[in-house]
Amino acid sequence: MKNILLKILWIAALVAGTVLARAQEKPKQSSGDLYQGLTKKVTYNQMISPYGLEVSYYKTVHVIFPSPVVYVDLGSNDILAGKAEGAENVLRVKSAVESFARETNFAVITADGRFYTFNVKYAREPEKLNVEMKDFLHESPKENTPDNRQDIFLKELGSEPPSRVEQTMQAIYNENKQCLNHIGSKQSGITFVLKSIYVQNDILYFHTEIKNSSNLNFDIDFIRFKIVDKKTAKRTAIQQTILSPLRAHHNFP
Repeated sequence: MKNILLKILWIAALVAGTVLARAQEKPKQSSGDLYQGLTKKVTYNQMISPYGLEVSYYKTVHVIFPSPVVYVDLGSNDILAGKAEGAENVLRVKSAVESFARETNFAVITADGRFYTFNVKYAREPEKLNVEMKDFLHESPKENTPDNRQDIFLKELGSEPPSRVEQTMQAIYNENKQCLNHIGSKQSGITFVLKSIYVQNDILYFHTEIKNSSNLNFDIDFIRFKIVDKKTAKRTAIQQTILSPLRAHHNFP
């Protein structure tokens, strides 16, 4: 009886060890179809197709976007990414380790409200070191965007899509209409004129023009907008409020 009991306990211990070993095995890759509770399957026409990119530990891959990069998320610590110094729309990507076997990914959001995603694998000698992400097929102001592209709403623009802001500025620039007169300043051969003001969805668009009729040619470093008290009493501090433009046509901040 004692021997039978020992055999039963030994078999139970063996079964428990087998179950524990199976529990410690790596989980199988999900097919994407099994979930707990009521779910609705994401169809392929809702998927944003990723771009394929090779990175290396010995070389840096540069990705050039049509507008400044405002967000980057890396899928793992195997890769490194950061904006190039002095260039807001250029992203540097390389491997953080000399080699990694598993494929990873990263995502980018740009100031024009576009979302990009990349699948990344390691290559000692990447085939493409410099990649330009400009959409040559849909670059007109009245673009017919592909199904897998969607506007990203940025906090600074509220409910107005960045692409619509760009289209509005382009339309104002192309029309080049002067609706206001005698609002400007001229000094030392430099003329600054406010030509028109537009409003759309609580966003003000100021159409300005600068002319240089002096004998010196120079590039404009920056333009600063501020609200200043028109009249101030003596011994009173002058109140100034500096305004930063949300966007500038042909000149992202």
